[in-house]
Amino acid sequence: MSKRIFLQLFLIVGISVTGFCQSNNFEISKNMEIYTSVYKTLFENYVDELNTGELMRTGIDAMLESLDPYTEYKSESEVEDFRFMTTGQYGGIGALILQHGEDVIISEPYQGTAADKAGLKAGDKIIAIDGKNVSDKSSSNVSELMKGEPGTELAITVERFGENKAITKKIIREKVSIPSVPYYELLDDSIAYINLSGFTFDASSDFLNAYNSMRKNCELSGLIIDLRSNGGGLLEQAVKIMNFFVPANELIVNTKGRIASKNSYHKTTVKPIDTLIPIVVLVNGASASASEILAGAMQDLDRGVIVGQRTFGKGLVQNILPIAYNSQMKVTVAKYYIPSGRCIQAIDYSHKDAYGNWNKVPDSLMTKFYTRNKRTVWDGAGIQPDIEVAPVEYGEVTANLIMRHYIFDFATQYYYNNIDKTVDAKTFVVDDTIWNDFVNYLEDKNFTYNSYIDDQLVALKKNVSENEHYSSVLDEIDKLELALKEVKSKDLITYKEAIIYFLGNEIVSRYCYNTGKLIYSLNNDKELEAAVQVINDKNKYNSILAGK
Repeated sequence: MSKRIFLQLFLIVGISVTGFCQSNNFEISKNMEIYTSVYKTLFENYVDELNTGELMRTGIDAMLESLDPYTEYKSESEVEDFRFMTTGQYGGIGALILQHGEDVIISEPYQGTAADKAGLKAGDKIIAIDGKNVSDKSSSNVSELMKGEPGTELAITVERFGENKAITKKIIREKVSIPSVPYYELLDDSIAYINLSGFTFDASSDFLNAYNSMRKNCELSGLIIDLRSNGGGLLEQAVKIMNFFVPANELIVNTKGRIASKNSYHKTTVKPIDTLIPIVVLVNGASASASEILAGAMQDLDRGVIVGQRTFGKGLVQNILPIAYNSQMKVTVAKYYIPSGRCIQAIDYSHKDAYGNWNKVPDSLMTKFYTRNKRTVWDGAGIQPDIEVAPVEYGEVTANLIMRHYIFDFATQYYYNNIDKTVDAKTFVVDDTIWNDFVNYLEDKNFTYNSYIDDQLVALKKNVSENEHYSSVLDEIDKLELALKEVKSKDLITYKEAIIYFLGNEIVSRYCYNTGKLIYSLNNDKELEAAVQVINDKNKYNSILAGK
């Protein structure tokens, strides 16, 4: 940073301090002056040359880290991330990437995008962009290089499974749009199923288009809205979707902040489409924010039955605010309250314990609220489903296979060994041949993993070894280690069902993209089965909403 730019920054901060002084907030102005003085003193006196921009960014990030995890600063070069959150659109090639050890890999090209049309495939290792080696770059660095204005060109060089030479693809960037409704279909010929992946600007119109396309062909007997792993988005879009099924002038959510201008009431405004169709909303522990507003309003107004697992518990509202030099901040400005009056925020970010950790709201501090039909609901812990379906047990072995990319790499190998194969996402099965090939693949890779218990035993053995008084216990620890090794040797069989699910999901995505993954994931879906069952059982559906 040049001295001229530094002085400009100092002047801006000084003006801000003056503004704070005029508001008679002495504590704020004092601390701003201290912060500015520290920064200026370092700039003028520190022994080594400072990257002052990096130093300031470190200070900003550390300051925000002391608040909640949703309050973020984005520099001018990063504001595209915020735009993507709200619009579902960005300029780029249309491909997901992942960090694979020291390499950056294409994990999924979006169907029909520039990356797909250029022939990029899942599993391709990115080695250069525009002729510049990126082997030392992180996935976030590579992502930034691939993004850009639609219409601009870039060249991506990749290494591909089974190919001896690197492949270079010239690609024209385009506007990439991620649909809010990636998949919908009719179940049992009359139940509308809609997968809603996010709440961007177009979420309500995408939802309505999907719903209308199904109901125009038949008389619907029910609607299933799948919000599982939907992290939320725009609050207004949740209100609009709710308005399709409840009358106008119904309060869906209100917000309350420290500043009065952040208080707001969001009601339905137009005539609904259908106030009678039975509705089931699917949720899980990754359903958050706007997802919880939609699911919570359905529950509080007794308009739909909630099925799945307790939701994440995010009852905070963020605004994206412009700041100096085209930067932006996403700031938590309020809490939201759904129709019963409850806030479902699960973690208290305003207080930390003695160890510096945030804690969940304890059961003893939760407050009872009531739905319209006087059913009991609680604040402080997300949305509790009306019908709880236990999640599939994945086990540590499955997590290791996913996080260390064994399943991903096997799917890549399977695809290139079966490149002419036709795969139907609805009917694809990981049969014994595929399973045995996968087990052999893991043996060839000498797959092993450390569990949480392994780490605990290693720590215990170390502590015992350092104290002769307990040396006789070492033999017992050795026995425990052998017993644990025996249990782990059977983990592939114990968690075979879960591993097969992820294995099939990854293989199907190679042939049928993300839509195929969604279709495959609905096979043997226990939450979906429970949803269909309750829609078909009108007495059970009505009795749940009546609180009987």
